[in-house]
Amino acid sequence: MATEAQVRPKPVRRPGDSIFKGLSTGSGVVILAILAGVAAFLLWQAWPAIVADPSQVRGGQGLVHYIGPLLYGTVLSAAIALIIATPLSIGIALFISHYAPRRLAQALGYLVDLLAAVPSLVFGLWGITVLAPATVPVMQWLNTYFGWIPLFGGQPSTTGRTILVVGIVLAVMILPIMTAVNREVFLQTPRLHEEASLALGATRWEMIQQAVIPFGRSGIISGMMLGLGRALGETMAVAIILSPTARYTWEIISSSNPGTIAGDIALQFPESSGLDVNTLVASGLVLFALTLAVNMLARWIVSRRAEFSGAN
Repeated sequence: MATEAQVRPKPVRRPGDSIFKGLSTGSGVVILAILAGVAAFLLWQAWPAIVADPSQVRGGQGLVHYIGPLLYGTVLSAAIALIIATPLSIGIALFISHYAPRRLAQALGYLVDLLAAVPSLVFGLWGITVLAPATVPVMQWLNTYFGWIPLFGGQPSTTGRTILVVGIVLAVMILPIMTAVNREVFLQTPRLHEEASLALGATRWEMIQQAVIPFGRSGIISGMMLGLGRALGETMAVAIILSPTARYTWEIISSSNPGTIAGDIALQFPESSGLDVNTLVASGLVLFALTLAVNMLARWIVSRRAEFSGAN
C-alpha cells in the first residue's frame, strides 16, 4: 500500500515562480545594499569631524556640544507633534471606520490622504504667516497663568516662531500617515468580535473600547512610530519657521528655541565648506541612525501581530 508521501503529487515548479522569487530576493538585497552604502558614505564623510580637535568643529566646543542641542530639538519637536497628532488620528480613524456613512467616510478618507500630497514648503509658509501670529495671544495667556510650568516659562515670543508652532505644523504633516494606518487597522477588526460585544449589550463606544482599540493597539503604536520617523526628518517647514539657538531648554513658547538636525543642515550647508561640511554630515549620520531605529521599532511592533486572525 502506497504511503501518503508517495501518493501526494510533487508541486510543479513554474518558471514564473522562480523568476518572481529571484526578483523579490534581489530587490531585498539591493535595498539592504543601498542602506548600507548610505550609512558607509555618511560615516566616511563624517569621520574627519569625528576625529578632529574640538576647537576646530563648528561652535568650537566639539562635535557632541554642537549636535547635542540639535538632537534634543529634533526629538522635542517630534514629541510635541506626536502628542498632538496621536489622539486626532485615532479620533478621525474611528469616525471614518465606525461612525461616518460610507460616502462621507470615503470623502473624508480622500481629504485626509490629500494632506500627504501637500509640499512641506506650503506647510512651512502656512505656519509662519498664519499659525505663528495667531498663537501669540495664546502663548502670552499660557505664560501668564501657567508660567510656573517649565514648558510655558520664560519670555513668550512676540512673533510666534517657536518650537510649539513647529510641533503643531509637524502634527498636521504626520496626521495623514497616522490616520491611514489607524483606519486600516480598525477596519480589520474581526466582525465576530464587534458583533459579540454588541450582542452582550455594549453600546457602539463600549464595543470600540472592548474590541476595536485592543485589536488595533499595535497598529496605533506602529502608526505613531511611522509618524515619529516622518517628523524627525522634516526639513523645510522647520527651517522656515524656527529661529534656533544652540541651547537645551524646556520652554516651548519662548524665542530661545533649540534647532533641529534637518533644519540646521538645510540652513547651514549652502554656505559651509571644509570641516563644517563634515560636521553637518556627522549630524546627518546621527539623524539617520535615529530614524532607522524608529522605523525598525515600528516594523517589529507590526510583525508581532502578523499572524493574528479573527479565527484565533
